[in-house]
Amino acid sequence: MQVSRSMTSRPHALYTPEQRRRRDETPWTQVQGVLALVQFGVFLVSLGLILRYMTTGTGLALATASIIIKTLVLYTIMITGSLWEREVFGRYLFAGPFFWEDVVSMVVIALHTAYLAALLSNSVDVHEQLLLALAAYTAYAVNATQFVIKLRAARRETDRPPLLTAVPGEVS
Repeated sequence: MQVSRSMTSRPHALYTPEQRRRRDETPWTQVQGVLALVQFGVFLVSLGLILRYMTTGTGLALATASIIIKTLVLYTIMITGSLWEREVFGRYLFAGPFFWEDVVSMVVIALHTAYLAALLSNSVDVHEQLLLALAAYTAYAVNATQFVIKLRAARRETDRPPLLTAVPGEVS
């Protein structure tokens, strides 16, 4: 009987059974889910306020406040996310399954922090500050997409039937 490679080779599992157990048991998983939704909501509102200011010239204080709030929520989710990663994978950042998400997260944090530095130092004009915020938001959108894709992969992995070792009807 010939074993079909397509049926036995799978993409590398996101979690080992032990990591999945830790993921499911830690309260940080639920915290991350709630904070991710909060951050996305703040992002949408803030993006709207930034675009409103850039098109109408009104509402700069609200746009600025919303970017600061978005940045604080980002810092919070990054801290709690590193605690989650430590509990599940044994390291605070750059665990194998989430390496690239963490790399992009560092870019997101750097851009948000650069916005705060530009705001506090007044080193660039308001238009450039808002462009920096929009760059940070673009990186955030990429990063959020990475995490949604990873979440979907984890769900597919959980719903996957047991590994087949032979394909019926294939005989050598």
